[in-house]
Amino acid sequence: MTENFPDIPISGNDEQYNVAIGRICNQYRVKLYRMALKVVKSPQTAGDIVQNVFLKLWEYRTQLSAIHNIEAWLYRVTKNELIDFLRKTAADNKLKHKLWEAMHAATSDTEEQVDGKYCRLIIDQAVNLLPPQRKLIYTLNRDKGLNYQQIADKLAISKHTVKNHLSLALRSIQQFVSGSMGLILLYLFR
Repeated sequence: MTENFPDIPISGNDEQYNVAIGRICNQYRVKLYRMALKVVKSPQTAGDIVQNVFLKLWEYRTQLSAIHNIEAWLYRVTKNELIDFLRKTAADNKLKHKLWEAMHAATSDTEEQVDGKYCRLIIDQAVNLLPPQRKLIYTLNRDKGLNYQQIADKLAISKHTVKNHLSLALRSIQQFVSGSMGLILLYLFR
């Protein structure tokens, strides 16, 4: 028999256990709820934890006579339920944090790709505005990776002419991009 509930049946039917457990619930519900609420800070969660404690009490009903101090047993079960809840919450928060980081990384990569494509589009527009010879020299140098001498040999012009055309091309592109900077900034900081 338990110390504070001598009338808990050693064996019996569910009706007898129901009456005994009902008395225990009535006596300890508020105390256990307050204990849980201090830890979880949520009335709903505290109520769920207390409900789980009483469910365990019901599941353990046939061994109640082995419990010498029902109050200590209830507090220990409540403490264990709170620890389980906190562990689960911590694991959920870690998972949420990892998911958030993964989503943010994926979004950042996508944004960087879009931003890079937009900047490349502006540069392509600037290149398309170049005179044909200058555009060809720029393309051979930047896109094909040819050096001044290779371009000069390919186009049958002097290395000095290639250097001048490339210099003028870069200046024109830089001016176009500078003029488009407002659009780029608007796009990047939308």
